[in-house]
Amino acid sequence: MNRNFLRLALLAFLAAGAASTSTAGQAPAGLSPVEELGKRLFLDINLSNPPGQACVVCHGLRVGFTGPDQSVNKAGGVYGGAVNGRFGNRRPPTIAYAGPSPKLRPEEESGAFVGGMFWDGRATGWTLGDPLAEQALGPPLNPLEQNMPDKKRVVLAVAKSDYAGLFEKVWGAGSLDAEKDAAGAFDRIGRSIAAYERSAEVSRFSSRFDDFWRAAKAKGLEVEKITVPTAGRYGNLGLSQVELRGLVLFATKGMCANCHGLESEDGRPPLFTDYTYDNIGVPKNPANPFYRMSKEYNPAGEKWVDKGLGGFLETTAKFKEFANLNMGRFKVPTLRNVDLRPSPDFVKCYMHNGFFKSLKDVVHFYNTRDKPDSGWPPPEVGANVNVNEMGDLQLTGAEEDAIVAFLGTLSDRR
Repeated sequence: MNRNFLRLALLAFLAAGAASTSTAGQAPAGLSPVEELGKRLFLDINLSNPPGQACVVCHGLRVGFTGPDQSVNKAGGVYGGAVNGRFGNRRPPTIAYAGPSPKLRPEEESGAFVGGMFWDGRATGWTLGDPLAEQALGPPLNPLEQNMPDKKRVVLAVAKSDYAGLFEKVWGAGSLDAEKDAAGAFDRIGRSIAAYERSAEVSRFSSRFDDFWRAAKAKGLEVEKITVPTAGRYGNLGLSQVELRGLVLFATKGMCANCHGLESEDGRPPLFTDYTYDNIGVPKNPANPFYRMSKEYNPAGEKWVDKGLGGFLETTAKFKEFANLNMGRFKVPTLRNVDLRPSPDFVKCYMHNGFFKSLKDVVHFYNTRDKPDSGWPPPEVGANVNVNEMGDLQLTGAEEDAIVAFLGTLSDRR
């Protein structure tokens, strides 16, 4: 990891997101004490071995809490860990708007899996009852990420921090005792980070779409029911004609809303995910640095195949029988902040392996993947590819552009 970039990432986060600062033991206006504690943990560069790798390195505010370094995004999309030369195997997903994801489970009617965290669902929520908190506890102990040797060392690092007093204020006296209860203290670290990731500072609902959704609701209109014949009723509510056309296509011909749903949750605007898993036929990304990792971490080398949810399920006793049906499936991400960038020319990357470098490429892939002359490489995992909702949507170039324009309205304003 480039240490200069790490420092710049941390400074950029603070400049962009911290309108107020805090002293040890105090929370700033707008964050509860546990949320402020989670933020301090999120920004702490001492929770890695060697020190220097914080959560913010892979989850930057200015890009919607995903990968903030466009030089990485332009290539493999996978970020380096605390130890130089070590890389994970997937692009960092956003941690914003992730809180409502339920515990991983198969749905009763369809058998399709829903919930969990990480691209493959391995932060199930089965242990803590909260997938987001379990996800937060993964990177510190991952040798390819923050590389801490054990839970106790993480707790000791927090106990030495200038926010240790805030930790005990939130969780009580003795809550950071690494000798008597390292496991419990470690779990509390995860729950604190999850509280911050659920906060209004991270999940703001402040996009132009949110304004549009609220204006439509005030007018008695349900955005999730928009159709071509009814689209005129939604005019002059905050979206341009092209953006509104993109929304209609998103909900109808493009079939995007089949997985990135428009339904409201708890009276709030939609989160644009149904928490399920899908294999959309994403090609292998040869630039992924994980292929060139040592055999200690990647015994298969260039032949490694990312099995997604199926790869995780085959490691479980309870759901191993469902592994083959879920090979190549990855969690449907929220589309919120999908186009949030610090500048129009900033390059983000998309999908679990960062194969796509623009939203136009993503939409064009959905639209043309299965056409004989499409030119797309074959899927990395050929089993279980979704051929019912994508592949040959018959969208025109202008319709693709309209969907991309609509996706641009999902960026939070800060």
